[in-house]
Amino acid sequence: MIGILNRLIEHIEANLREQINLAELVRAEGTTEYHVRRMFSSLAGMPVSEYIRRRRMTQAAADLLTGEDLLSIAIRYGYGSAEAFGRAFRAVHGASVGDIRENGGPLRSQPIIRFSLHVEGNRPMDARITERENFQLIGYAAQVPLIHHGANPHIQEHIASIPVAEHARLKELSAADPAGLLQVSDQVDADYQEGSELTYLHGVAVPAGPVPEDLDSIQVPAGHWVVFSVTGPYPAALQELWASTATSWFPSNPWRLRPGPSIVAVLDRAADFSTATCELWFPVEADR
Repeated sequence: MIGILNRLIEHIEANLREQINLAELVRAEGTTEYHVRRMFSSLAGMPVSEYIRRRRMTQAAADLLTGEDLLSIAIRYGYGSAEAFGRAFRAVHGASVGDIRENGGPLRSQPIIRFSLHVEGNRPMDARITERENFQLIGYAAQVPLIHHGANPHIQEHIASIPVAEHARLKELSAADPAGLLQVSDQVDADYQEGSELTYLHGVAVPAGPVPEDLDSIQVPAGHWVVFSVTGPYPAALQELWASTATSWFPSNPWRLRPGPSIVAVLDRAADFSTATCELWFPVEADR
């Protein structure tokens, strides 16, 4: 995966002034666009689309200083008008085209990213691969924004709105692994961009079949899952584990993410929820 990401960077650099077809590139590498986008975002800290925009604006700044016609530069980097180019330029550099041409700056250049893998081996990750038949996740769903660090207040508000009796009811309905009350994230942006919308479901896993009409459901097809375990401060330890799957586990193992919900199962927790033992479930497929 590290090699694929570096070849992607080389392709981007060679085609900053052209249409970049990520799907075609990753097919040639024998992997999927979904997996590459998730790994790039997790490792680089930004979506690949944002990196491409920043690199184009870095190059465009040098072109502006030559005094070339603004519309010609805009078209060169894929913008249909000088106005659209100007907005994108300011978003990256924090200064207008006029400021750059008059004062030569300030500029916020995006360096070329280079991915490398450092494996020390002194912190093994607890993980297992399991194969599941198709099942369902049922419960109460809401649309919430993705937040990378700290508790998500939108999720907290959603859970608090569920009557206490319904939590007990859901626990009684749990009839498949992962067991117990679950935190489910579905329809997550492939770039994993903070602020993007996802479907959050507070519920349980049940076999395929009829479900109560008053509950939301997510149909989960058969396939393999990787299951990680962690114990520590909540939610910090869980969020650190989530990041480590991209930086350590996936680059070192012959599995890749496939589209589908990610699931958090809380196996044990302190009374004040300051610490917890959790499992993190990701849908995967063999990376051959």
